[in-house]
Amino acid sequence: MLTLNVTLPTLHAGQREVADHPARFKVLAAGRRWGKTRLGTLMCLDVALNGGRAWWVAPSYPMATVGWRGIKHLAKQIPGITAREVDRLIELPSGGSIQVRSADNPDSLRGEGLDFLIIDEAAFVREEAWTEALRPALSDRQGRAMIISTPKGRNWFWRAYQRGVSGDPEWHSWKLPTASNPFIDPAEIEAARRMLPETIFQQEYLAEFIEDAGLVFRKVRQATWVPPTKPEPGRRYRMGVDWAQANDWTVLTVIDDLRRVVAVDRFNQIAWDVQRGRLRALADYWHVEGIWAEANSIGGPNIEALQAEGLPVRGFTTTNESKQQLMVALQLAFERGDIRIPDDPVLIAELEAFEATRLPSGRWRYEAPAGMHDDMVISLALAYEACQRAIGILWDF
Repeated sequence: MLTLNVTLPTLHAGQREVADHPARFKVLAAGRRWGKTRLGTLMCLDVALNGGRAWWVAPSYPMATVGWRGIKHLAKQIPGITAREVDRLIELPSGGSIQVRSADNPDSLRGEGLDFLIIDEAAFVREEAWTEALRPALSDRQGRAMIISTPKGRNWFWRAYQRGVSGDPEWHSWKLPTASNPFIDPAEIEAARRMLPETIFQQEYLAEFIEDAGLVFRKVRQATWVPPTKPEPGRRYRMGVDWAQANDWTVLTVIDDLRRVVAVDRFNQIAWDVQRGRLRALADYWHVEGIWAEANSIGGPNIEALQAEGLPVRGFTTTNESKQQLMVALQLAFERGDIRIPDDPVLIAELEAFEATRLPSGRWRYEAPAGMHDDMVISLALAYEACQRAIGILWDF
């Protein structure tokens, strides 16, 4: 494939099939760790060695770093190259070049004529970057493109994938689950299957297009039950607390050691001392043994005041990472039927509307849609986490 003495990465059979296929536009719905970066960097280098201009485009500057590292690793073996770190540009003695770009500003991608293009994590690139900038850049040189991503619902990447399976002679699509990479230990994939919610596993490892991929909680209505009105002998109870005062809602959720929600109290526009009084009364009624409360900003002083009164309160600091851990645990609970909730229309509405959005960094953001609340979801997640930790690890209250 290459004429110089360059140490090439080993391609598995699936990568070789994609590289050798004659289609001008190749669409890869690929699972995590399938090997798309290795394949893409090699194909870019091949074009540049033959005097062509190749671009690697990713949704954001941080995500583009993955491609840049791989391209530099291969290119540094070639005598006479110029690597411009600031521009993320490799220039070869052949006259060819490879540049790594970010698609966060589609207008910045205009104006270049390209022989080859890779769009990495295309499902997270805005469609106009392809239609208004990148596709036109391939026209004057009859350039080729490889569009790669893990799926994210049915957006423009899904439509491109459909074009590749429709029989269009210029297009070809592949669905490439992680398991089709022979260098990945099947035990790792099985471990991910056990740990991840079903929809995330289907997208990230099976490369499946999930129609409601942005929705987090499924089987919500199947989880409803009629809770008792008073504590049951032998049961142990915990509480989750999400604080608010004006526009949002404070929510107190009590759960038993069988992961069944027995009580929910939701209120707003109430003074902090009254809120703490309602919490104390609910905790006393259900003989709550542990409380996990959001500690961010307004939560801190309330937690300190409750602790001073002798209540078994522990603070939870919400970050994007810690919130993701909470939500994945609650997601799994619903999918596995490990939780019961009251048939509360507000709670059900919040759960069914709650969304997950994959960020350009590759991380996930969990939140309510614009204009909606997620206070009951957060409180429920904290209560469930309190229950899980109490079952697995005794708290030092």
